[in-house]
Amino acid sequence: MITDDRIVERAELLKRAFPRVVLYEIGRSLGVPYFDEFLSGWEIEEEEASRQIASRIDDETLKAIFREHKPRSWATFKGRYYTLEGGELTLKGSWEDLQERIEWIKTRYGRGVKSILGVMAKAKMGVNLEDLKRSVKGEVELGRILEELAQSGVIVESYRDGDYREWAIPEEVIPLVQFELGMKPKPIPSKGPAVVTAMTVTKPGEVDYLEEERRRIEGMDREFDEYLNDLLKHRLERVIEFGRSFSIISLANYLKELFGPILYFDSLLSITQQYGLANVDIVHPHGRTGRKTGWSLALFGEPGTGKSFSTRDMILGNPGAKVPPHGLPGRNRYCGGMTPARFIRIGQAYAGRTFNFIVPEFNDFFRYKGMVEPLKIAMEQGVIKYETHREVIGPYRFTSFFSVNYNVSVHRRGYAVTVQDPNFSAIEDRMLCRLHRLTKERFLEIAKSQMRMAMGEINIGKGAQMIRDHLTLVYAIETRHPLVRDRFPHKPVMITPLTHDMISKARRAILDEIPEKVVRFSARLEDRAVRFASAASLMEYFREDKDHILMSENALRYAVQLYVEEASVRSQEVFKPEDVLGKIL
Repeated sequence: MITDDRIVERAELLKRAFPRVVLYEIGRSLGVPYFDEFLSGWEIEEEEASRQIASRIDDETLKAIFREHKPRSWATFKGRYYTLEGGELTLKGSWEDLQERIEWIKTRYGRGVKSILGVMAKAKMGVNLEDLKRSVKGEVELGRILEELAQSGVIVESYRDGDYREWAIPEEVIPLVQFELGMKPKPIPSKGPAVVTAMTVTKPGEVDYLEEERRRIEGMDREFDEYLNDLLKHRLERVIEFGRSFSIISLANYLKELFGPILYFDSLLSITQQYGLANVDIVHPHGRTGRKTGWSLALFGEPGTGKSFSTRDMILGNPGAKVPPHGLPGRNRYCGGMTPARFIRIGQAYAGRTFNFIVPEFNDFFRYKGMVEPLKIAMEQGVIKYETHREVIGPYRFTSFFSVNYNVSVHRRGYAVTVQDPNFSAIEDRMLCRLHRLTKERFLEIAKSQMRMAMGEINIGKGAQMIRDHLTLVYAIETRHPLVRDRFPHKPVMITPLTHDMISKARRAILDEIPEKVVRFSARLEDRAVRFASAASLMEYFREDKDHILMSENALRYAVQLYVEEASVRSQEVFKPEDVLGKIL
């Protein structure tokens, strides 16, 4: 008899081993009804798809699936019932062997083993030696215990570069470790309640904003499909050839040539964010990190510093200024003049979809009381429910991102927000932020750029379509669009030991420069830096013929620069970013 936990583990195995498009093919070939409502693999939800397949097959069918479909080359799995190593599936679990090894190590090293595993079982990501030293009390042979656990396969060395190392418990082994520690075992995931969207009843003469927004989305979908279809028919080979040498350095050089060495960076951020909208999985050699490439962007500072040009004109285009669009067709929702209440209402139409909401005057959202909490939830891609005296909106899960501009009071050192709500910092903490200070150098570059554009000396259209074509094709591939899913493979972005080495060096250098004991920014800043580097690495999709995209070293360098500069701003500029960057880059 197949037990529920066997089905759950089988689902986890399928999700680890196969990308979404392959799960779709498997589900369709098995005749699973769930897949009938989707036109392509890019529309399905991985967890539900894996669960649907797992509950309808036996072990022999599972073996046949692995014979017919090649699993991801980097995927490993050590479950209670199944083992996957080196691309080979074994219908024999690893838990009995792992349990014996844990008991042996506990006998040899004592209670320190339980302390180490307890810290790791609770951690969402890998932990390093310093994390363990802070958390594990008493005299413990940390290094030797970690080495034994890793050799036994109970934990994996998830990152290593030089002296820096991180360890993690494989996800499928966590329930075993929790049982061994006497902790509550990992619960079997349920299907979960369906997300129900509340109906909004409109009175005669009122506008049904939700229905209006659904029609708008249909139009944006048509815009994207038509653009992609035209690209595939007339420009595909040229775009692929362009992509073989394209990278974040290529994009930076293009923008520097147009706008100079200061102004270019904001457009670089905006266009890189567009690549991130594919929301591709970020993985490491042992599995998924739980992160994806999507992130929200905020440009803030004094008026007249070019914020709107970078997030609006460069992405959507501005025909009057002869600026063609560089952003994704049909995937950017402009929110100029929109109230936050309307945004929360129409957000229901975007549940389960990934778009970018461009908000040109973000300050205006916070003229209305009570907006920080729902917008914070939106930034976290959580479930929004909003009640007024006349209606209940939601609950629904918001799965899109933002690029916003807002004005602040810039001081000689640091800045002060003009939003009255004291909790606004929680919003800033959930975006990748960049301060605009109207220095003499920035003022001169803005003035020169405006003059050159007026005189026709800047030809932005020269490379805009090629970049937009490349962005659109990569996005379509990575979201498994039906027009390209059979032509190109979906690739996750794989982080390397260099990722953690560079981020860790930056962290240490920043903390050395901050004189106070209190740190004014959160660890989310590092997460945003990694997501930025991952989004930038997507630009190199066509450069190598692999089943993943290695995180680019050049993308990492830009990510570290962003990390250091934002940490300086958040710390009221108590250190100069160039001093830190000079030590680590």
